[in-house]
Amino acid sequence: MVNGISPAELGSVTLDPGLFEQRRALNHAYLDSLTDENLLQNHRLEAGIASSFHWHLRPGAGDPSERGLDRHWGWETPGGSQMRGHFLGHWLSAAAREAAATGDAVLRARAHRVVAELERCQEANGGEWVFGVPPVFLDRVAAGREVWAPQYNLHKTLMGLVDAARDLGDQRALEVARRAGRWFARWSASFTREQFDDVLDVETGGMLEVWADLLELTGDEVFRDLLERYYRARLFDPLVAGVDVLTNTHANTTIPEVLGAARAFEVTGERRWADVVHAYWRCAVTERGTFATGGQTSGEVWTPPFEFAARRGGKNQEHCVVHNTIRLADVLFRWTGDSSYLDHVERNLYNGILAQQNPRTGMVAYFLPLAGGSRKRWGHPTEDFWCCHGTLVQAHTRHSSYVFYEDARADALVVAQFVNATWTARRPGGPVTVQVARSDSAVRVGPDANAGAAGDRHRPQEWRVSVTVVSGDDVPARVRVRVPGWVHGGPAVSTAGGEEVRAEAVDGFLVLDHRGGRSEFHVTLPHRLRAEPVPDEPTTVAFVVGPLVLAGLTDAETALVVDDLQRPEAHLAPDDERQWAEWLRGYRTTGQERSTRLVPLHEVVDQDYSVYFPLRTR
Repeated sequence: MVNGISPAELGSVTLDPGLFEQRRALNHAYLDSLTDENLLQNHRLEAGIASSFHWHLRPGAGDPSERGLDRHWGWETPGGSQMRGHFLGHWLSAAAREAAATGDAVLRARAHRVVAELERCQEANGGEWVFGVPPVFLDRVAAGREVWAPQYNLHKTLMGLVDAARDLGDQRALEVARRAGRWFARWSASFTREQFDDVLDVETGGMLEVWADLLELTGDEVFRDLLERYYRARLFDPLVAGVDVLTNTHANTTIPEVLGAARAFEVTGERRWADVVHAYWRCAVTERGTFATGGQTSGEVWTPPFEFAARRGGKNQEHCVVHNTIRLADVLFRWTGDSSYLDHVERNLYNGILAQQNPRTGMVAYFLPLAGGSRKRWGHPTEDFWCCHGTLVQAHTRHSSYVFYEDARADALVVAQFVNATWTARRPGGPVTVQVARSDSAVRVGPDANAGAAGDRHRPQEWRVSVTVVSGDDVPARVRVRVPGWVHGGPAVSTAGGEEVRAEAVDGFLVLDHRGGRSEFHVTLPHRLRAEPVPDEPTTVAFVVGPLVLAGLTDAETALVVDDLQRPEAHLAPDDERQWAEWLRGYRTTGQERSTRLVPLHEVVDQDYSVYFPLRTR
């Protein structure tokens, strides 16, 4: 805990029925569907442990893509991919988090079994090596030969072991990771500083974060030495000096390294690590900007600061970058208490994590195209196993972790995200339960509810959030509720009976006082449909309502002819006025030669869509 803010204890939060619970359950089903045999295929092969695979003749299996062999392919192809074995670590991390968060006994048992099999592989490899690729891959990196990011790959197995140890208390996993760490300590000590800096220039993933975690979990000084060896001076020092070393560089190479710096600060307390994290956020986000979605990157690299017009294409917003930037924003909120980091999390959850998960199959879209008339490309359950496939399964086990925090500074419980969820917090006087439920509505009642003038159509809409607090009669609690940056006008608070509650907004949060027993607060967060321009092309805009980016269902970039370039949203109307009593899920363009329907980006599945619209005046 830094600055007195800590996330809700793992397992104390339950997602209630709603959008995020639906997506979590979809991901859970996918985790369940993958067999231990297939997940372990490459680790067993590397260890020389036989695996049994079965042929399943599928109807019409003449096509090579219908080969019928029960294995994992794509990046997991045995012997054919240098990234083979990476996904097991993602699965183990996701399974451990999901089991700890939900109490799922089957996933817990499977995670323990996978750890036992990894221990078996480690023993077969001589007691330290526990990975799905051979050590010679690292020798090639050290010799300057081309090889596909082996440390990034190896980190995934270590990450899975660490998460199984931390989230499930699996001491066997901790010991396997500790023994593997000895190999890296011996190997890395064989290089001069300059030689090892060359090694670190080849993507290391989250190795630094693992060493910080293992230092905290074991107290073994070997991991403090590894922290120092993995200090990425060629990245960290220029960042702290204020130099932009990110433009046009691979984005997800660096974010895990900075997450490692964050963990190093939390474990060691040494300020130099925190300086790296703050400098990185300034360079990557504050001084660079984002697309309307909250995401960044084009073709996996950071765009130049605020130069997005030429970078909208078929490969924007890599999912791994979205996931890891959310994790970094979570860190910085805990360190600073600044609610703007929670706004960043919210926008990326809806327009990245949800938008890049297929709501029918649960599969991931590696990128989120932002060119006009784009289409999401979904992965296959067993044929791809991209890096983003791995962050997909982890991201959807974390929804409950971003809803609530405990703020010891203000002796308060924090509602950070408006996700249907229930938290039972342990407090000195006894447990306190906080339940959040959200509904959406348009403010249209009375005889002018369906007014036809464009100005009338855009009366404020609102998110309605109920916050119910239950405790013993003599157990009070203070609850802080985030006021998002997208709120238009002041938020309002009332009781269940409609009586107004005076709630002071302090530092981006409403402060609600619960005196014990049961309190039910209704929080109204008004907002307006708004147009957000491309920074370097202000006559091209995206439409946003609350935190939700809207996508036009069109197969080509579609220009809007408008009366006023400053108010292009005046040419959007709710898609179905008859549903005024509920949230209006879509819009349509008006006054155009051809009308276009717009829906929340996270609801687009297989349709062609456009996020940005060029504007023309009449």
